[in-house]
Amino acid sequence: MSAIGVVSSCSCLHPGVWLLKSGMQKMSSFGLHTAARCAAKDYYEVLVLGGGAGGIAMSARMKRKVGAGNVAVVEPSKTHYYQPLWTLVGGGAKQLAASARPTGSVMPKGVEWIKSRVTALDPDKNCVWLENDIKISYKYLIIALGISLHYEKIKGLPEGFDHPKIGSNYSVHTVEKTWKAIQDFKEGNAIFTFPNTPVKCAGAPQKIMYLSDAYWRKTGKRSKANIMFNTSLGAIFAVKKYADALLEVIKERNIAVNYKRNLVEVRADRQEAVFENLDKPGETEVHQYGMLHVTPPMGPPAVLINSPVSDAAGWVDVDKETLQHKKYPNVFGIGDCTNLPTSKTAAAVAAQSGILDKTISLVMKNQLPAKKYDGYTSCPLVTGYNKVILAEFDYNAQPLETFPIDQSKERVTMYHMKADMMPLLYWNALLK
Repeated sequence: MSAIGVVSSCSCLHPGVWLLKSGMQKMSSFGLHTAARCAAKDYYEVLVLGGGAGGIAMSARMKRKVGAGNVAVVEPSKTHYYQPLWTLVGGGAKQLAASARPTGSVMPKGVEWIKSRVTALDPDKNCVWLENDIKISYKYLIIALGISLHYEKIKGLPEGFDHPKIGSNYSVHTVEKTWKAIQDFKEGNAIFTFPNTPVKCAGAPQKIMYLSDAYWRKTGKRSKANIMFNTSLGAIFAVKKYADALLEVIKERNIAVNYKRNLVEVRADRQEAVFENLDKPGETEVHQYGMLHVTPPMGPPAVLINSPVSDAAGWVDVDKETLQHKKYPNVFGIGDCTNLPTSKTAAAVAAQSGILDKTISLVMKNQLPAKKYDGYTSCPLVTGYNKVILAEFDYNAQPLETFPIDQSKERVTMYHMKADMMPLLYWNALLK
């Protein structure tokens, strides 16, 4: 969870398989839930940490297994955000308000909403600690705490966002500044960044770049723009099929890509961005900008760092096929906070929730988990205001596509799926 609210990652939700089969059938059993500021009980059969996509989806599934009164969700945020829409908000195609709902409206009816923050996990004693020294015990624990944004790790941020010409689609506070910066752009370098950390939806830093290109072509400004994608990575995308397609788009649109470049400082008062050359540590280069889009460094939530449930890097240490914790058999993880070696997207959460549901069912029966997660994830790569390349792939970075077409091609139908169909399915199926 981040301080800006509950968010999920990328937007495609494996449409041909998971959502359309079962999600809509389960809508009728849910309704509004009245929030509680502290736990009504000090023990729950299933305790869920985090009220993002993974936490809400799993609390709904667990409610059907053990009864609503035996499930609680710990989540401090009053608002639940569907963050995949922020790509389009930043590009001026959607309104920010469309991405937000009160957390109480997405909480499964009858499930206890504990409006607090987790301060410590003690899996050896089957309990967690919340603010105000509140202790909650559990039989089964599901960790769905998401990923944290760290703008402060870039010198000059977040205070730099008080200046014009800079925005970021990753925060509710800065996404509308992206659209303002695109509209106000006059000439010069338009720089889009990708940090030297894991990120949620690895395609998102590029999507806003393609939308900016399309907008400036439409408004006659493109000839005055030098579009640069400065990425800490050594490739444009992890899956070769889609990387090849994106490189064609980049070539066609005359976009400059600089690999192994990590944003380390923003001098917003002078419109300067400072990048470290990762191939030559310590060597930096300064670029003047007429517009800058920042993708912040990200990392595990603070409560997970040095926690018994986490690996050395701070991610929840789970089996990549079953999502069961490697040390504590009654602890499970889902989504961005885990060390699963796949992209951190809502599509991955959708696939993981079904696997985790089966895993917990068997563990509750004292049986070994059998269903295996193949690493399925997806990212609809928006390349224009009516174009999307739908990337779907597995742990091995091999395409795992839903539709009987070449999904590496830009398609209008896939844009409408991302912009119009997926938000409806998110609110009405995945969360339920």
